Amino acid sequence: MKTLRYLSVSLALTIGISACSKNFLERGPLGSLSEEIVPTKDGVNYLLIGAYASLDGQQTAQAALGGGGPWEASPTNWIYGSVAGGDAHKGSFSGDQPGIDPIAKFTTDPSNGFFNTKWRAVYEGVIRCNTVLAKLPIVTDMTAAQKTEVEAEARFLRGHYYFELKKMFNKVPYISDTTLEVRVKNDKDIWPFIEADFKFATDNLPATQSDVARANKWAAQIYLAKTYLYQKKYAEAMPLFDQAIASGVTSNGLKYALTARFEDNFDAATKNNSESVFAIQMTANDGTNTIANANQGEMLNFPYNSPFGCCGFYQPTQDLVNSYRTDPATGLPNLDTWNADTVKNDQGIVSSKPFTPETGTLDPRLDWTVGRRGIPYHDWGNHPGADWIRDQAYAGPYAPKKMVYWQFNQDKYKDAHSWAPGSAINVLLIRFADVILMSAECHAQTGDLPGATALVNQVRDRMINHPEHWLHKYLDDSKPMLGFDPTKMAANYKIGRYTATFSSKDQALKAIYFERKLELATEGHRFFDLVRWGIADVALNAFIQYESGITNDLKGGHFTKGKNEYFPIPQRQIDITMIGGVRVLDQNPNY
Repeated sequence: MKTLRYLSVSLALTIGISACSKNFLERGPLGSLSEEIVPTKDGVNYLLIGAYASLDGQQTAQAALGGGGPWEASPTNWIYGSVAGGDAHKGSFSGDQPGIDPIAKFTTDPSNGFFNTKWRAVYEGVIRCNTVLAKLPIVTDMTAAQKTEVEAEARFLRGHYYFELKKMFNKVPYISDTTLEVRVKNDKDIWPFIEADFKFATDNLPATQSDVARANKWAAQIYLAKTYLYQKKYAEAMPLFDQAIASGVTSNGLKYALTARFEDNFDAATKNNSESVFAIQMTANDGTNTIANANQGEMLNFPYNSPFGCCGFYQPTQDLVNSYRTDPATGLPNLDTWNADTVKNDQGIVSSKPFTPETGTLDPRLDWTVGRRGIPYHDWGNHPGADWIRDQAYAGPYAPKKMVYWQFNQDKYKDAHSWAPGSAINVLLIRFADVILMSAECHAQTGDLPGATALVNQVRDRMINHPEHWLHKYLDDSKPMLGFDPTKMAANYKIGRYTATFSSKDQALKAIYFERKLELATEGHRFFDLVRWGIADVALNAFIQYESGITNDLKGGHFTKGKNEYFPIPQRQIDITMIGGVRVLDQNPNY
């Protein structure tokens, strides 16, 4: 098995297409490489690798593609999907990265530079895909079949980039490989173009790939189904999800399956496992002396004043933590009343004072998702509480955990070539648990309640069937590297199945929506889920009201229905695309 190496391709490609210095609307539509490189199989493959390299939104040290802060274009969408979705606070303190605060409170305007950074980085991916497709016809040393496969990979990637743009900004201009004038109006629905790209990729990609990072048929089919799901085409999406669940194999030939260990999805030592449908390959210590290929977009998201060195952002919310409380008899979540019984926290308690963590029943996924005081923080020791938090009054008492590397493997998977750390933990754009829950949603929407129940239980069964992988206490609290004590759990864990079939579509959807919150927390999905479900205004305003009683970072926030479902078109993009003083790009409603 090989890993596709697209580490520093953005640097290599600058010889021909000046990929990083300007956004696509500020330069010519395609650019070129020298004729001795382009019309060859190798030349086109280099261009294709460049299109893959755009997935992480990063270019060189401490810069996103096209400029701006690395975190502003992070492929995890931790700001736009999770902070805006209520999974996490911005974190740190009020004056740090202030552009995130209005995004979290839905008080932002089109001049916020974060949106322009994200826009440029994703459109850079679009243009790189279009460059591959434009050059492919003139290549002379490839068979028709080989060209078709390259086209399928490029169109898969282009579909992904446009999917990102569509779910964030909605009204986006569609630039294809045949577009000559790049100042294109954003008045067309681009879903049909996204569908067409993923359909072509599904029909023409192989079921497995020798390079683990390349998209295969099943990743394309699942992304096509997800495209249908976002458009509420449940009947079209469901069989595609179900076929992939039943028959799909990963790029390395493994059958898609949930891993026994939930945490294996967020550990560089166990990446590219059976749950990885499509992932951005991250690598540490790649020889560039930067962390550009080592989760640079996540560089702020480590506990403050901790062994990681920086920076105190991305603190999970109390609302999220409360969601993991379970019924002591059934082990099921409290779908309607999760905030009625607050999980105990150490807000306002200094680390030198004693604190006993929550003793009530909790879903074990909580402590693989959230760092909380008195509970092992991977193998770094018990989380000390306030000592690792920049400002509890501002953003609460919790720390992120999923994308934080373990101590025992830091020599190999940590990257210290920056003022904040990087890691080799892959970014899972689609993981198998996500696929199962998207399928469950389709089954519920089309009236198959037994099928929906079984699929939700399949996700819950991972934790139910493998209690040996729930978080345990240390064998010796003073020497956590010795390992965990299999006789002593870190908390009072209790998780159960839905023993009866969902009684109605409404009940099924409520359970599925909540299961996505629990399973996929802090993975960048929540905001986009709430929007496509049509409940963002109710859910997020209730969240802001609740959380504002605990922290002060969200006070004054309010989600406005008919406006905040999408982020504003960056004002910079509107300004630079004017023709004869007339704007080409229209702003989203109510901005």
